[in-house]
Amino acid sequence: MEMLLILVVALSCCVLVHSHEAIGFCYPEFGSSECGVSEQLQQQQKLDREQQPHLPSFHFRPPQNWLNDPNGPMWYNGVYHLFYQYNPEGPVFGDKMVWAHSVSHDMIHWVDLDLALSPTEQFDMRSCWSGSITILPGNIPVILYTGIDSNGVQVQNLAFPKNISDPFLEQWEKSPRNPIMTPPQGVAGDSFRDPTTAWQDPDGKWNVIVGGLINNEGIAFLYQSEDFVTWTKVEHPLYSSPGTGMWECLDFFPVFVNSSNGVDTSVVNPSVKHVLKISSFSNLHDYYVLGTYAPETSKYVPDTEYTGKSTDLRYDYGKLYASKTFFDKPKSRRILWGWANESDTMEDDIAKGWAGVQTIPREIWLHSSGKQLVQWPVKELNKLRGQHVQVLDEKLPSGSVFEVEGITASQADIEIEFELHSLEESDPQQLCSDSNASIQGKVGPFGLLALATEELNEHTAIYFRIFKGSNGFVVLMCSDQRRYTIT
Repeated sequence: MEMLLILVVALSCCVLVHSHEAIGFCYPEFGSSECGVSEQLQQQQKLDREQQPHLPSFHFRPPQNWLNDPNGPMWYNGVYHLFYQYNPEGPVFGDKMVWAHSVSHDMIHWVDLDLALSPTEQFDMRSCWSGSITILPGNIPVILYTGIDSNGVQVQNLAFPKNISDPFLEQWEKSPRNPIMTPPQGVAGDSFRDPTTAWQDPDGKWNVIVGGLINNEGIAFLYQSEDFVTWTKVEHPLYSSPGTGMWECLDFFPVFVNSSNGVDTSVVNPSVKHVLKISSFSNLHDYYVLGTYAPETSKYVPDTEYTGKSTDLRYDYGKLYASKTFFDKPKSRRILWGWANESDTMEDDIAKGWAGVQTIPREIWLHSSGKQLVQWPVKELNKLRGQHVQVLDEKLPSGSVFEVEGITASQADIEIEFELHSLEESDPQQLCSDSNASIQGKVGPFGLLALATEELNEHTAIYFRIFKGSNGFVVLMCSDQRRYTIT
């Protein structure tokens, strides 16, 4: 099916659009000859594209089967690593999850490696679930991960590179001291998971938090260690909030107050604020709070409390969950990865043979207001841009649609500018939840209809609502997939 891109507006505006065809992407296993893969695999990629014309090209995906959480993205000795949750048995979540592993020099072209962690021991016999990577003094990376033990209990484990001189760190050894953390008293065996990247206090102590739940109170359990092997739970959590349900896939990191540069995870001084990211198991959204971390008391005080309600800050109002950041030291930036579970049914996933993608890697930093985070796709993504299609200074009357012609790719990278005049006052999350793309407000919706048929009976709407809130202007970006059913 030919892809149509339609501009749909509910007000007069001027637009600037560039679309770019994705080129030269190397998937895990199925890639271009630049990745060193065989002609047979290239032919398989071509066949996949013919059978599934909308197969993702910009997003990291598994060649087959199920993918979910990014576990331990990192930059190490000139190589980007992405570890992620994977089911080698099929395109649905499995009962023997593993850590898959891919490497890249630019976060765009990836090479798939052997599995990093698989269920082999009593402490992870039923699955190797999510975790993180920390680089210790001496430039030694270590994995902290959740194992589902032989009794179905979630415990925390440690693994080290088998050969530290291997540039790709392909093989990992599990610590004989595992498990190094078990559920605290009062915590159910299925409510204690996903250790974060550790940070080191000025006194040399290591800290890590693990997500959990007691009596519907979401908790970031805090553990400390002198040697990274023996861990002691601190009496108080780093942070908790009653009535917010199970917290998982936590992330905790500093951001500069007056710079868009990234900063190492262990930095603590007046020039930074700290971000606590919470993946809410109750609704599968990623939330965050900004605040102050005090190493002398091992306490975190958020600027505003996390409530589990629609007013809490979120990374993304689309498909993003279980996200993880890392500090890209050579380029002084913090990079965010996340899992997008798409919108397909289980039957669709089984039919196509794969499920899940990683979101586009993004730089993330603190807005100059100090009240929220800002994100932008990594610059390396521009390598995928090909043919340009432009529409300049197009004035569109209210209620009109305009087709952007000349797009030959099934996927496009779009830059667009709208010039707006009047604004309205509304609740942002309620607008995205309660109002689909066909419901008109005082201003909008306006935006794009992608993957559209000529009759517009099939399309995916990516649209904007801009309004005046109590603290200034707010831009809300939404998507509406209810009018797209073609697979």
